Amino acid sequence: MGRTQTFDTAEVVRSARAVFWRHGYEAASVPALEAATGLRRSSIYHAFGSKRGLFDAAVDSYLDEIVRPRLAPLAEPAPDAILDYLRGLREALERAGSLIAANGCLLINAAGAAIADDEAVRETITAYRAELGRAIGNGIRAHRPDLPEDETDRLTDTCTALVVAAYALARVDTHSALHSLDAALDLVKRP
Repeated sequence: MGRTQTFDTAEVVRSARAVFWRHGYEAASVPALEAATGLRRSSIYHAFGSKRGLFDAAVDSYLDEIVRPRLAPLAEPAPDAILDYLRGLREALERAGSLIAANGCLLINAAGAAIADDEAVRETITAYRAELGRAIGNGIRAHRPDLPEDETDRLTDTCTALVVAAYALARVDTHSALHSLDAALDLVKRP
């Protein structure tokens, strides 16, 4: 008969997520994950199958708890929802000590790491970028219903790229990350 699980899986995943987010998959050592989660290696492997299984759970948690709540107002947006999204992201990047200012984006960070060689991770990152683009496109359509579809598509692609650039730069060059978001705001507000 197996042992009864005595830990909160969601809390363990959040703790591991912080380690992966800060250090990346490759540099997140099992001892660091043990320290962060309070679990021994055997419990991590029993609950998640592997370090990779824990990473996958952390990515799912990141999408469900961090990304999607921020994108939710863009699902059926009010006219200024895209401006609110970009300003909110800017404020989070500007706030010293915020998770996003300190760590950027878990998935954008992973895109530039060796873990992105894995097909499943690559698919997750691609799907995330598409989800981000759809949400930004929804916001732009609500804010600028007068734009022809081809211009909306170009503006969506440009703003999405600027958001991705901001996430990629957040840890190393806050000024440039903020500048990317300012450029996106200017483009969306342009008549």
